[in-house]
Amino acid sequence: MLLSTDIWVAALIRRTELGGGFAVVARKGDARAGSVLVKVLNRAQGTTRLYAEATRGDGERVWMQPSLSDQEPELDRYIERAARIDPDIWVVEIDDRDGRHFLTEPVEQG
Repeated sequence: MLLSTDIWVAALIRRTELGGGFAVVARKGDARAGSVLVKVLNRAQGTTRLYAEATRGDGERVWMQPSLSDQEPELDRYIERAARIDPDIWVVEIDDRDGRHFLTEPVEQG
């Protein structure tokens, strides 16, 4: 059984806080079934990464980087386009000095 999106997001924020990072919901989508984008800021290195939910062919839920850019303005434009296409989307921003994403599901390297 999959968790509803609002519970999953709350757990991600809690994991981030327990790990010493800071997380905030930048955009709230559908509480039950909204998809999620995770934006990770690493201010020490001046980089940003974006992760999006995906489902592999075998049905496993994974995370991938939909844009390989590490520039925040470019990733913000991607998020804006995604929100226009899917108004139920959530955006969680994580600020971590080590650039950790705190995702527990597999993360595909692009």
